[in-house]
Formats: sequence, C-alpha cells, structure tokens
Amino acid sequence: MTHAVVRRRFPIGAEPSRDGAHFRVWAPKCRKVEVITEGSVSTSSELQSEEGGYFSGISAAAHAGTLYRFRLDDGQELLPDPGSRFQPKGPHGPSEIIDGSSFAWTDSKWKGAALSGQVVYEMHVGTFTREGTWPAAIRELDELARLGITLIEVMPVSDFAGQFGWGYDGVNWFAPTRLYGRPDDFRAFVDRAHAVGVGVILDVVYNHFGPDGNYLSRFSDDYFSSERQTEWGAAINFDGPGCEGARELVLANARYWIDEFHLDGLRLDATQSIFDESGTHILSELAGAVRKAAGHRATVLIAENEPQHPRLVRAAAAGGYGLDALWNDDYHHSAMVALTGQSEAYYTDYRGSPQEFISALKWGYLYQGQRYSWQKAPRGKPALDIDPSAFVLFLQNHDQVANTGRGLRVHGLTSPGKYRALTALTLLAPGTPMLFQGQEFGASTPFLYFADHEPDLARLVREGRKEFLRQFPSLALEAVQERLADPVDPKTFEMCKLDFGERKAHPEIYALHADLLRLRRTDRVFGSPHPRASVDGFVLGAEAFAIRFLGREGDRLLLVNLGRQLDLAAVSDPLFAPPEGASWEMSWSSNDVSYGGDGTAAIEHDDGVTIPGECTVVLTPRHG
Repeated sequence: MTHAVVRRRFPIGAEPSRDGAHFRVWAPKCRKVEVITEGSVSTSSELQSEEGGYFSGISAAAHAGTLYRFRLDDGQELLPDPGSRFQPKGPHGPSEIIDGSSFAWTDSKWKGAALSGQVVYEMHVGTFTREGTWPAAIRELDELARLGITLIEVMPVSDFAGQFGWGYDGVNWFAPTRLYGRPDDFRAFVDRAHAVGVGVILDVVYNHFGPDGNYLSRFSDDYFSSERQTEWGAAINFDGPGCEGARELVLANARYWIDEFHLDGLRLDATQSIFDESGTHILSELAGAVRKAAGHRATVLIAENEPQHPRLVRAAAAGGYGLDALWNDDYHHSAMVALTGQSEAYYTDYRGSPQEFISALKWGYLYQGQRYSWQKAPRGKPALDIDPSAFVLFLQNHDQVANTGRGLRVHGLTSPGKYRALTALTLLAPGTPMLFQGQEFGASTPFLYFADHEPDLARLVREGRKEFLRQFPSLALEAVQERLADPVDPKTFEMCKLDFGERKAHPEIYALHADLLRLRRTDRVFGSPHPRASVDGFVLGAEAFAIRFLGREGDRLLLVNLGRQLDLAAVSDPLFAPPEGASWEMSWSSNDVSYGGDGTAAIEHDDGVTIPGECTVVLTPRHG
C-alpha cells in the first residue's frame, strides 16, 4: 500500500484518488488495520498508523464502486468502514467506495435557505410514496412547491439494519440507506428540489447509535461515554478522555451532508442527550462547521430539545450555540388538548386555553422555568428574548402522530371546524410552521412506529413500544394494548404509505392548506419576520382569542374561536380597535364553503360583534 500524502475532503472514510483510493480510519484500539477489497480478485493492504490513533493509506487496487472491509489486528472478522459512504448490503455488509464529486449538479445559482419565511415539510422517504425511493419522491417535488412548501425536513437516512424503520437507529452516519436508492439518487432529489425553489435539510442523530450494526467499539472504546447513558443506549463521548475521534466524526458528518449533498441545513434530534461540558459545546462547533461548509449559501439549523433550553438558538456572543430554531412542543401539546379535550400523560399540564395560544405565539415556550407537574420539576429556561420565528410550530410530527396509539392524524381526532381553525392559526402564526407528510390533504393513512429487527431485538422493541404508550391511561388498557400495531410487522410499515389520490379525494383540506400558504406568502404582514413587539393578543372568551399583528407592513387581526358562536355587545380591548381612519374587513375565513364550511357572516354589525364558532377569520384594515 502506498503512503503518499493525499489531500482529502474529509478526515475518515474511503475517497477515490488518481492512484486508486485513499483510506483513513480512527482505530486507536488497534495495532494493525488492513483493507480487504472484494471482487473477482480480493486484495489485502495494510494501512499505516498515524498519530492520534488513525490509520491511512492508498490502495491502487481500489476505485469508485469497489467493495471493501477492514480487518483489525489479524482477526478473522471483516468489518464495514465507520466512515463508509454506502452500504449496498446493509450495515453488516461490505462498504462501497463512492466518488462524491462525480454528480452533475445544476444548482449553482441556488443561494441556500435561511430561516425567515420558511414553511417546513417533514418527510419520511420510505412512506412518502408507495415505492419509498428517492426517484419516486422527486416526482412529487413540483406539487409540494406549488402548494407553498419551501423547506423539506427529511427524517434520518443514515443506513440502519432491517428493511424498514424511522431511521433514528442509524449506524453508518455517512451512508445514505440503500433502502431508498443510491447516494446519487439522494443528490438528484436535492438538486431537483433546488430547481423548483425548495430547500432540503436532513434530520441527523448525534446522540446515540442504533443497537444493530454498530461496530464502532471494535475500533475504539472512546466513541462512547463510560459515565452517561441516553434512553436509547450509551451516550456519545464528546467531552471525556479520548473524545477527539467522536467529535471529529460529528463535525465531519455535518460538513459532509452540506458539502457533498448540497443540503441546506440539519435538524438535530434530541439535543438534550448530546452531553458536552467542555469549553466549546459540540453543537456550537457544529454550527460553525456547517456555516463554513455552506460557504455563500444560507443554512438552517433546527433543534429538538425536550427540556426547552433557548441557549441553543442564542448567538455565540450571547453565550449560545448559534442554531436557528427549536421545535415548540408546548404549542403542539396545547393545540392537541384544545382539539381533542384529552390531557393525559405529557399533555397533563396544558389546558388548550386562549391564553396559552397567545403566550406561545408571542413568547415561544410556555414553560420557561416554572414547575411542570408531569415531571415534578421546573421545565425550560427563560426565552423572552427569542423572536417568534425561532420556534417551529406544528400540529403533527412523526412522534406525535405515532403516539396516538393507532397513528391517527389530527383531523381524525377532532371536529372539521376546529381542525380548520387551528390549521389557520398555525400557518399564519409568527412562528415557523411545519407540516407532516400528508397533513396537507388530510391523509387517511396512519403513521405508526415501525422498525424491522432480528427476533430477539424485535421482541424488546415490541414490548418497549407498549410500555412507552402505557403512560397514556387510555392506551394502557389491556383491550387497547392487544390491538396496538406490531412495530416489526411489514404490514405496519406498508399501511403508513401515503396515497396521493387523496389530494383529489379531500379537495377541501388541500385547498385550505394551499390558500393559507398562499396568503402567508403574498400578504406582507404574514410573510414578514415578526419581532416580539409586533405580535400580541387578548382573550375574547373561554375558547376564543385574538392575535394582532402590528408593524411597518400593516395590521392584521386574527380572531380564533374553538368553541360555540360568541356574541358580544362590545370588545373592551385596545387591540381590537382598527388603525386610525380604518375599519376591519373580513378578508379570509376558515369556514369558507370551499373548505367544507358553512360560510361566515359579517363579524361587526349594528348589534355588536359575532365571532363564528370553530372558526378563524382574518380581519384587514379598510381605509375610507
């Protein structure tokens, strides 16, 4: 094997070169590492050790398309590359050398995606289409763009064991799963999305590795913490002895997706389980790495953070990590209580009240350090300085739909009027709205938890899922538990696949979403960024409230009523007063007949104000 100095794009993995292919792997646990190629003739080449536990070298017998594995310390077992770019036979099989520079990109004029103005669409590639592939998903991009989607958030694609799964048990971080196609198919998806004006970010899991196909400990014991655990297994070692390799793995992976796949950012899963008490938190370093890799292109970094710590989105100069946005579970939980009337398990501390919605839209998190009875402890940290757009608002996501037990969509759990009213609030709110695949046309297909595993692990997954759902008293009943879908049954996976014929079968719901996104895009008041001072609200009744938009672009008033019709002789709140010299005119209603409603009469009349039941209306100032 040749040991010439090679300029690499990334610190680990196999990269084609003029002289063959260059390999580099972090294996401080090993004395010797060999590359074993597969093909008509198998070759063996020993890598040269470097400082810091790395091994590297060039094999003239290897090139793009070559299959290979590593042999450690003259052992009998052959292992996939931790930095593999593709696993054509899954995580237990050989790695394939991929030329990441050979794809013919056409998006040179694409400027990336910044947070402002985005409408996010969460997608699971395996169930988004019947085929469950990148080429099939490409065919739907034009329609998503026409609808008004601007940013697709793809659920994790790093390769994992089995034939189906959500993707959160990935073990080959650099290898897009073979289940959806080849790496260039993913690149083609991003390239086409950019061509129709849609950005793409990837959901990445930097808090744990999956239980099946994870061979990292064969290369180093320092990938994982000896002191910390997550609810999914050993925590990754970002701040303990020997953490350098794990930190580089994450930073290289983040840069890799931005560089080689032209992604517009990342969604970071369960950041509360990314433990780091070093001088520079790995998330802060990751943010810098992503921005640098993107160059002139704008990027979006969104975090899931269950304990609700706004530090993640504060600027580095203010002691933050420099991310862009946070999922707002508080908004979702309050909305679900309002929609369904149920407040069990982690919905216990929410009432779905008008004030909760007003506070969530103006201040983001509802819990910013006060007691949270479900956890018997304070929840959250103060976030009063964070602008509304930094909070991602949603009525559905993969977790929350699956956690209904039967995987039912929100429209199947409430009345049509309430669903339309809260859909309008979510899509016109000052936060960053997110839809979950199929939500836009009222998908009848469920979204359930599914994971294909070998028998022993499948049994644990099956029982673990039932135990998780027992936190909901209604789902803990024996009769219900017996009817829960089996996560490892292929039928569970198959029934979750979308039927795009429902766009035409459910025209009212589809029109509702299309019109709201058009209104958000074309009305400068809804489409402009909203600092906290430009958004306020007031309570009108037990289930009714108003949201006032104030700013340079003009004024709008949203009246939201989730209960019965409300008749008022007068409204004694200054936010209800129209701008000077103007009167309020209803410009949009969720109760329009085109959405399946019964129509909406005038809001203001000689006898006072009538706010229709289960409806959201938009009032616009009319001058003269």
